[in-house]
Amino acid sequence: MNQSAAQRFPGLEIAAIVPCYNEEVAVPKVIHDLLAAVEGITVYVYDNNSTDRTAQVAAEAGAVVRTEPRKGKGNVVRRAFADIEADVYLLIDGDDTYDASAAPTMIDTLLSGPYDHVLGVRTEDKTDASAYRPGHASGNKMFNRLISTLFGEQVTDMLSGYRVFSRRFVKSFPALSREFEIETELTVHAVNLRIPQVEVPVGFKDRPAGSESKLRTYHDGFRILRLIGGLLQYERPLALFSAIGGLFMAVALILGIPLTITFARTHEVPRFPTAILATGLVLVGIMSLVVGIVLNGILHQRQENARLAYLRWPPVQNSPR
Repeated sequence: MNQSAAQRFPGLEIAAIVPCYNEEVAVPKVIHDLLAAVEGITVYVYDNNSTDRTAQVAAEAGAVVRTEPRKGKGNVVRRAFADIEADVYLLIDGDDTYDASAAPTMIDTLLSGPYDHVLGVRTEDKTDASAYRPGHASGNKMFNRLISTLFGEQVTDMLSGYRVFSRRFVKSFPALSREFEIETELTVHAVNLRIPQVEVPVGFKDRPAGSESKLRTYHDGFRILRLIGGLLQYERPLALFSAIGGLFMAVALILGIPLTITFARTHEVPRFPTAILATGLVLVGIMSLVVGIVLNGILHQRQENARLAYLRWPPVQNSPR
């Protein structure tokens, strides 16, 4: 797309956030493509302690370059969401794997709802077998199913790094993650608040030659699983602790029923240690259920506060063109 074909969104301040760590090779094209696709967009490149010329080439390409010294994409997003004031926010990786020319479609979709979150669902180039490694694809599908099941809303590509947000999404998002698990946190925030959101297919291709991937399949996968476990504890406590309590109760029944039958017949308890263990498991199960009920009440209070923080911001307005 050339500059003359750039799409305009008059009356809207649009900011593109591009987290970068050693993306000297790829980031200039990402910047040029965004500037060519959306007229008037401001591209913010956040240099995350790069050891190459990322900051220099980004500035030369026309981006506003800022620095986040704390390593990790989550830290970059947290800083950018706090510092940047805009009506529409676009988040895209600086590795040139996403189709930046899809930005106008995603912004148009956000405005058409109006929505607060547009997720770019990756559709890989079938001729490029290396674009989406099998391990990453399988892991992504597993996490999608897990989040969809746990939080009751269908998610197609929760690990996508290409998204568009309204101001009220950004300013109500706590951004607690430090690294690549930030995409999971963004997805859970959207489904947990039940905000208006939609998915849009976007092109996805392999990195350009000379650009090195920062992803570590197993390391990042375990971090995401740990985050999901923590989110399940805080966002679905009644379900989690009820399941734990039910498990203890089930074990207690397995141990206790034979003892009860024997006691009914003989009026004697044949195995005191087993009886004590079964009684203890019942108590732990009851305590687990009580903890789930208490935390569920706290959850409702937190959700109300989060919703009120979200509602302090008006929806994004689509100005006539």
